[in-house]
Amino acid sequence: MSGQSLLVPGELSPARSVPGNIRRPEYVGKPGPKPYTGPEVQSAETIEAMRIAGRIAAQAMEEAAKHIAPGVTTDELDRVAHEYMCDHGAYPSTLGYRGFPKSLCSSLNEVICHGIPDSTVLRDGDIVNLDVTAYIGGVHGDNNATYLCGEVDEESRLLVERTREALNRAIKAVKPGRQINVIGRVIESYAKRFGYGVVRDFTGHGINSSFHSGLIIPHYDSPHATTVMEPGMTFTIEPMLTLGTHEYDMWDDGWTVVTKDRKRTAQFEHTLVVTETGAEILTLP
Repeated sequence: MSGQSLLVPGELSPARSVPGNIRRPEYVGKPGPKPYTGPEVQSAETIEAMRIAGRIAAQAMEEAAKHIAPGVTTDELDRVAHEYMCDHGAYPSTLGYRGFPKSLCSSLNEVICHGIPDSTVLRDGDIVNLDVTAYIGGVHGDNNATYLCGEVDEESRLLVERTREALNRAIKAVKPGRQINVIGRVIESYAKRFGYGVVRDFTGHGINSSFHSGLIIPHYDSPHATTVMEPGMTFTIEPMLTLGTHEYDMWDDGWTVVTKDRKRTAQFEHTLVVTETGAEILTLP
């Protein structure tokens, strides 16, 4: 594995502004969101709105990823995604969600998820996860991917490649009439072939007009995930695989989650809608 030194928190830049004409999610400026009480199966109109939100989120992530290179700060990646979403009439969903201070999550190397963009400088050999969610038309679209920065060691490169494949396999397992736990079963059985840890405490989730609806999508074979998938259900799948343990520590910022053994981890995510025959990806650029 790469001999990179472990990450430490950097300095935060001031909060970025969002034009006043862009609609905010209801939770902005509040301690947390209102509990979602609506259905998990969405109307055709909501799904169409989610296609738009998902496309903007995917394109914003793609734009930010173009800037990944040694010497670039994670704050700069945040700026690029923030400006792209605002330029396209979307609000960056993470900005102000339960107090999160930035417009995307940037999780490097041993960071499992929810890393905060700051003055941290990308190094040659880093792996960089960007998690971008856009809110427009009253709905959210959420996606993430892990990218290689410069020359990355083979073990890390394979982890990234196989985590992407785990997501692809999980999406293919989505079928109406199946229980949600088939998703985690597919991911976990694939990850075990390589001895990878599968993060259990951070999951996929229902998404629609709510950023997190309350529906849980585990990435391991959970006996409790017995909800049956139905056409029109919308949720994310976002496996997090590690080179070691699935256990984690939390930084003092209350957001940044790192592997307990500080080994590397990768993640990929799409927002999906269940169709009559499988799944449609809503977060395509």
